[in-house]
Amino acid sequence: MKKKIALITGITGQDGSYLAELLLKKNYKVHGLIRKSSSFNTGRIDHIYIDPHNKTNFFLHYGDLTDSNSIYNIINKTRPDEIYNLGAQSHVGVSFENPEYTAEVSGIGTIRLLEAIRFLNIKKIKFYQASTSELFGETYNKKIFDEKSKFHPKSPYGVAKLYSFWITSVYRESYGIFASNGILFNHESPRRGETFVTRKITRFLTKKKLGSKDILYLGNLNAQRDWGHAKDYVEMQWRILQQKKPEDFVIATGRTHTVKQFVNTCAKVLKMKIYWTGKSLNEKAYLIKNNKKEIIIKIDKKYFRPNEVNYLKGNAKKAFKKLKFKPKYSFYKLVEDMIKNDLELAKKEKTK
Repeated sequence: MKKKIALITGITGQDGSYLAELLLKKNYKVHGLIRKSSSFNTGRIDHIYIDPHNKTNFFLHYGDLTDSNSIYNIINKTRPDEIYNLGAQSHVGVSFENPEYTAEVSGIGTIRLLEAIRFLNIKKIKFYQASTSELFGETYNKKIFDEKSKFHPKSPYGVAKLYSFWITSVYRESYGIFASNGILFNHESPRRGETFVTRKITRFLTKKKLGSKDILYLGNLNAQRDWGHAKDYVEMQWRILQQKKPEDFVIATGRTHTVKQFVNTCAKVLKMKIYWTGKSLNEKAYLIKNNKKEIIIKIDKKYFRPNEVNYLKGNAKKAFKKLKFKPKYSFYKLVEDMIKNDLELAKKEKTK
């Protein structure tokens, strides 16, 4: 039986690396798009990369979502059955500092892929667009969002992703391309980038467990997010492209936790006793150890977004029914997985 071929943009990221592993286990040939730079950024996929001179089902290609020619050439060369567009400038906070680049990669990059598919006229290609709960933006009545909810993005990242969502829908309807959006709510893992708040917290607290004297500065402790595990969510990305017809799906757990609750759960896993005092910008967390208290977390207003989104919760009823979505990781197991990884990492760093 002929192997299926997949092309993944953003393959060096959290989702891309997990998806590559999943597809290789399913006997795919996997091609990944990576940007050419003076330093390698392949830490998340080094364990699956084999010298291409040897027999392998995993291949990397230099290209960029800002470069139409490279995208066209790679799709023409690889002739994939499935394309997963996971590449993006995906940090919401950074999108306020670099809105133009965010739009170029996270928005216009999608049209470059879809145009290549259209011009090459490769009928077999199925296209997956990684969308985001940031499309929905703020809600003041704690509404649960599903595929029919109205969009109101509140960041340059959300707006760029909204363009990608709609252009994917337009090409599906206009040109008959099998193109689907996965509206994924927050999903984390040990491979989450260290600039994201969840990983900042797990990295900090595991180092603190080993005696670090640093202080962690956070922003909005009361922001509520619907957090799942990236391993669960990339399987849904694959299942979306295994459907008989292209559709859009919300992927979420349907449960929310605040940033403060995330901190407290990490402390519980690590068996660290902490307590909070103060309000708003004066809120602080103390570590209690050997009958002594130490300030470990403070609030810094620079970590607040210019336009805060305080609540995001998803309704994945459609995915539960059609994709048979059953998350393997609870919120607590997600935190445990991240803490276990980062504690080992902190121990290695301490012995260097």
